[in-house]
Amino acid sequence: MEFHTENESYQPVEKLCVLAPGLLGASVAMACRKNRTAHSIAIWSRRASSRAKLMGQTWCDEVSDDPSKAAADADIVVICTPVDFIVPVYNEIRSSLKPGSIVTDVGSTKSVICRQANAANGSNSNFVGSHPMAGSEKTSMDHADEDLFVNKPCIVTPLENSNDASVRQIIRFWKSLGALTFVKTPEDHDEIVAHISHLPHLLASSLCHFLDKRPADWEPLTSSGLHDSTRIASGDPSLWKAIFETNRDEIKRALSNYQDELQRIQSALTNNNMVELVSILEKAKKYRDRLS
Repeated sequence: MEFHTENESYQPVEKLCVLAPGLLGASVAMACRKNRTAHSIAIWSRRASSRAKLMGQTWCDEVSDDPSKAAADADIVVICTPVDFIVPVYNEIRSSLKPGSIVTDVGSTKSVICRQANAANGSNSNFVGSHPMAGSEKTSMDHADEDLFVNKPCIVTPLENSNDASVRQIIRFWKSLGALTFVKTPEDHDEIVAHISHLPHLLASSLCHFLDKRPADWEPLTSSGLHDSTRIASGDPSLWKAIFETNRDEIKRALSNYQDELQRIQSALTNNNMVELVSILEKAKKYRDRLS
């Protein structure tokens, strides 16, 4: 599944709609305004307090309490709700979409979302899944950043019957915000992120859960090593619950594979096999250094 857009420039659309202006949604809108990705930006927020904050923002031209009204006449709609709300919101707006509009999302699981959205897809729209790998443990628009997507990977997940022109448009859209785009099937995406995103979150959370049972006077002794390695455990549990529910099978497989790795380390320690342990540490260092 290849889509080459290197020689294709992005042309600003007339109207972009962002549904739910949390960290990612607000960052999308801010980045679009900075990069002139759209002439007009409409935003829907369920909360009155969020809508009040949006009033007068330079990166927002229209604020609505109705997602269908916000999405009407939009060329591109970006759904930025938690993963368990993406398909319900899509179903709510799709009858209001104009012909030729493209709908994408920022959800961190893709198979369930893309398959369900495709099953409900009306003749007037094209749904193309996206996942910008640029989140944070912080969730509100107060932490939004117009450069959040610059040089960050964004995985675009078309289906077999996705409209090629729509897929290419979404790839160009994310590139216009500075993202590095990759195309994967929804199922490949879910396997990958189960290992590189969802498993690390579970490990950080389980370590914090384990240490919470230790004596309280240990906490003042913690320093940057523990703080850095467990930062992501501060993520919103309700958001992660939905992620784990929609990618449960792949996460279970990743956990099973990781248990084998832990057993290897435990065996090396039990047998005082420092050669094996050092080999693991050296390979781990090389991998981590490549990520820097």
